[in-house]
Amino acid sequence: MIDTPKLWRLATKICGALVLLFLIAPILAIIPLSFNTSSILTYPLEGFSLQWYAKLFSDGRWWAAIRNSLIVGAATVLIATPLGTFAALGLSMVSFRGKSLLVAALMSPMIVPTIITAVGIYFAFSAIGLVNSLLGLILAHVALAVPFVVITVTASVAQLDPVLARAASSLGANPVTTFRAVTFPLILPGVVSGAIFAFTTSFDEVVVAILLTGPEQRTLPRELLSGTRENLDPTVMAVATLLILFSASLLLVFTGMQHRARKLKG
Repeated sequence: MIDTPKLWRLATKICGALVLLFLIAPILAIIPLSFNTSSILTYPLEGFSLQWYAKLFSDGRWWAAIRNSLIVGAATVLIATPLGTFAALGLSMVSFRGKSLLVAALMSPMIVPTIITAVGIYFAFSAIGLVNSLLGLILAHVALAVPFVVITVTASVAQLDPVLARAASSLGANPVTTFRAVTFPLILPGVVSGAIFAFTTSFDEVVVAILLTGPEQRTLPRELLSGTRENLDPTVMAVATLLILFSASLLLVFTGMQHRARKLKG
């Protein structure tokens, strides 16, 4: 007799594995190409070589782009994380007229197409001299990253037990002490997750970077786009492979934060 539930579970696992393979196969296909001896990116590979990684680490153009992306990403995290955290706390704990409109305004960078946001930021920043500068790019990326911080921190705040804050207040703790000793440790996984999303949003963004940066402020995504526009540079595959490893590391950190959040909730 056929075990229908067991057969259904097996079919579900097979379908899930096929979907997963479909999603990650294009990403995994990049990695072997970064070790190809040929400058023509095609399968089968002609041989194994680290020449494109050597070119990456010896080319000042790539290092300048990486440096700019790290500077912009770190600055975006430092600004967007506290802004998004306090916005999430305020919106979660206070009710007022027009709250839904304010939330919609905060979330608009996630909804409005990036090209429209980029053009609007370009014209706004042109009037105040922030075009062709890392400062302008940082401020633009902060606007794009804050909604991600708000969403993750709001999810953590929603799981808070208000009794804990009231208990701290009844024991004589002022609001600052209550936030530092009770609220912040409990929402820390959400804050860290929001910071990771803010960094990846900034590090991966290219549309705004094209409009706001000049030759001296080229970021890594913009450099990658330039390397694929006319003559495909195999160094792009080496950069892409390192970015895949970097993204996987961030994903592990994010998973660790989720595990810590579940432990705290338990």
